[in-house]
Amino acid sequence: MTYIAIYLVVGTVAGVMAGLLGIGGGLIIVPLLTVIFTSLGINHSVIVHLALGTSLASIVFTSLSSVRSHFKRGSVNRSVVARITPGIIAGSYTGTWVAAMLSTNILKAFFGLFILYVATQMLVGIKPKEGRTIPGTLGIFGSGCGIGLFSSLAGIGGGTLGVPFLVWCNIKIHEAIGTAAGIGFPIAITGALGYIINGWGAADLPPHCLGYVYLPALIGIVSASILTAPLGVKLAHSLPVEKLRKIFAMLLYVVSAKMLLSIVM
Repeated sequence: MTYIAIYLVVGTVAGVMAGLLGIGGGLIIVPLLTVIFTSLGINHSVIVHLALGTSLASIVFTSLSSVRSHFKRGSVNRSVVARITPGIIAGSYTGTWVAAMLSTNILKAFFGLFILYVATQMLVGIKPKEGRTIPGTLGIFGSGCGIGLFSSLAGIGGGTLGVPFLVWCNIKIHEAIGTAAGIGFPIAITGALGYIINGWGAADLPPHCLGYVYLPALIGIVSASILTAPLGVKLAHSLPVEKLRKIFAMLLYVVSAKMLLSIVM
């Protein structure tokens, strides 16, 4: 019962973050599940793999709730979502295949450094050049592949890379957040399926797993997150742009430090 309550708390926070920043909650879910799975005594070799797979599986549900709320407010660019999705799918599945071959500590290092880079990029707030727009067919496919690949490797939704990319293309921050939430759905569903397939029959998995997805955690997180994502969307449309950017960056720094320190401690 104690762990069920913890999963509900994780889901509550992740849902708010998904709606507020378009990140799908993965930046919260992955490090917290890593800590929880360690305390449960799950074998170290599969802890991060399970955290990544479970995170993406939960984002399938969270992103639906988040994007629906953003859509009602007119902040989802459906054309961009449709154009970038083929690349997202290709990159996301490739990322799960690569992750299945990497050790836990390598995945932790990747996650921590990746988030550190994104946090710095967002905090500095590099301004895009005037006139820059969404790239053509080949460019947006390549961008989708990159976003999908790194997102599935880190177990996160589309916002972490999607928001900076869209802002770089001169899309306003609130529309970028809403559109990134839409991008998060194909990342999550492709990534979750990839972690299930690549983790099927893996050694040292605990009971109640579907590949690299831990079902008790998934159920608890989803139960709360789908209810709180709309609250995050409401906050996203009431807070000023610069405050959103700083919240996003500070959150990423904290998560990065936690993950990197866990490798040496």
